[in-house]
Amino acid sequence: MRHRKAVLKLNKTPSHRKAMFRNMVTSLFKYEKIQTTGAKAKELRRWADHLITLAKRGDLHARRQALAIVREKDVVHKLFEHAAERYGSVSGGYTRVVKLGHRPGDAAPVALVELIYTQDTKKKTKKKKAKSDAASRKGAVASKPAAGKEKRESSKPKAAKADKKEEAEVKTEKASEKKAKDDKPKSAAKTASKKKAAGDETEEKPVAKTAAGKKTSAQAKPAKAEKKAHGATKKEDVPDSENKKASAKKATKDEK
Repeated sequence: MRHRKAVLKLNKTPSHRKAMFRNMVTSLFKYEKIQTTGAKAKELRRWADHLITLAKRGDLHARRQALAIVREKDVVHKLFEHAAERYGSVSGGYTRVVKLGHRPGDAAPVALVELIYTQDTKKKTKKKKAKSDAASRKGAVASKPAAGKEKRESSKPKAAKADKKEEAEVKTEKASEKKAKDDKPKSAAKTASKKKAAGDETEEKPVAKTAAGKKTSAQAKPAKAEKKAHGATKKEDVPDSENKKASAKKATKDEK
């Protein structure tokens, strides 16, 4: 009878079968999922459950037993560190087998073996993530005011410089306005003096002409009046001369 002999032979020798499952378990704990045939996946679950129970125990003897099966030391240390957190409240069912269909070459059924997380570990991980996010947000909020203060402090000298520039511009504008106001009466006085000088020159010009022997406008008016009077006298004298001529002609006729 085959009592207590539940191992699947899989048409392989014991040494070949043992080496194959050692490699598969090592890759399963390293990558947390592996794809293989359905029969191998079912047998692999037994190997993975055995190693997880050793890791949950966590003593030195259990670690040495796990090192006798798993090929890599780093994988064993990783398993023993996280096994109590991930599977502490569960006493089995550490893996999941998902059927994927048939392999195209030989039509063998293919399955996916993966490690699962318990609900408690999911809640813990969510809480840890929430706490870490809250801490990061608080740090960001605490850093923002400091950054704002730095920006304000850095902007203060710039604002002071801008205010100084504006004050200087206002002062220059006021000074220019005052200068313009002061220059206006001076310019008005200059223009008035220029006009006076021009008027004096116009008044002096006829005097200069008279000095040179030319007639001024004031002297020209009486001369014109004299000419008109002289012309009138000549016109009055014209009839007397005609009478004399007529009398002279009569006298010559009488003599003849």
